Amino acid sequence: MSLQVYLVDDDAAVREALSLLLQTVGLDVRSFAAPGDFLRALDGLKPGCLVLDIRMPQISGLKLQENLGVRGVDWPVIVISGHGDIEACRRAFRNGAIDFLSKPVDEQDLIDAIQKGHVELEARCQHVSETGEARHLVAQLTEREAQVLEMVANGLTTRQIADALSLSPRTVDSHRAAIGAKAGTTSAAELTRLWLDAREGP
Repeated sequence: MSLQVYLVDDDAAVREALSLLLQTVGLDVRSFAAPGDFLRALDGLKPGCLVLDIRMPQISGLKLQENLGVRGVDWPVIVISGHGDIEACRRAFRNGAIDFLSKPVDEQDLIDAIQKGHVELEARCQHVSETGEARHLVAQLTEREAQVLEMVANGLTTRQIADALSLSPRTVDSHRAAIGAKAGTTSAAELTRLWLDAREGP
């Protein structure tokens, strides 16, 4: 994944200076003069790390951060401020910001924060991908196989599953073998992770 950064700051000089800095270390930077501009472009943007000024006209960086949360956009956010507002800092972290930097921003601190953000973003994207794959796999199971998988995930043995479903242990083993063939694993631990991943999220 290329390192994409979105810079939202109403100060043109700050946007120009930070964009130049980040481009010199190989980051792909797109800047916006106002939160509204960013929100209008949002649907066409690939996931990236956001660098938000905390104080902007009309919509503050904190309000933009909250707005993204409501929309389900879970991208790493770095908040920058020239005001040293401790309460704003607390709000930013409560809303999930990964860092809060004071202006003038230390160049290395910003680069380090963005790199940390992209590590988190890659992990989140990987998790979303795994969750989608798990849901797809579970959707391929028969109703009975799904019941057996849930019981395996809850730690039940073949004998306990057989008793609970009024089946023979041999029949349960057959269902487990079918599940394993579709999931690509017969490991109880892996099947448990598959079940949990499939149930995660909305």
